[in-house]
Amino acid sequence: MDESWILLAVNGTLMRGLALNSNLGAVGATFVRETDTAAAYRLFSIDDRYPAMIRVVHDGAAIAVEIWSVPAEGLATILVNEPAGLCIGKMMLADGSEVLGVLGEPAICEGQKDITAVGGWRSYIATLSASPS
Repeated sequence: MDESWILLAVNGTLMRGLALNSNLGAVGATFVRETDTAAAYRLFSIDDRYPAMIRVVHDGAAIAVEIWSVPAEGLATILVNEPAGLCIGKMMLADGSEVLGVLGEPAICEGQKDITAVGGWRSYIATLSASPS
């Protein structure tokens, strides 16, 4: 019997080398490629612990993401282990294709720092480590 695999776009702590990346490995997911979303998203830092990305109608930007191939039965496990307020939804990529991706609920973004201008979570956390203490 063939196992079903799903492409999943991740934009934060699930990315390679970051805090929750082991959650992808635990379900047997494999890295496919780096890419960007379509210019239709805003990215927020949730208390500088993880990002949340939402799709917008105006003033969107392309955000750096990683594409992973995930066994279908592992998708729920990944979602259950994500921080509260993150969900799985359809995400448009820069090449016009659509994949499932980790998105944020708009409510958790309220009052949080908009980090869209830096283009991605890795870029943002690099600015934190470069900031003087």
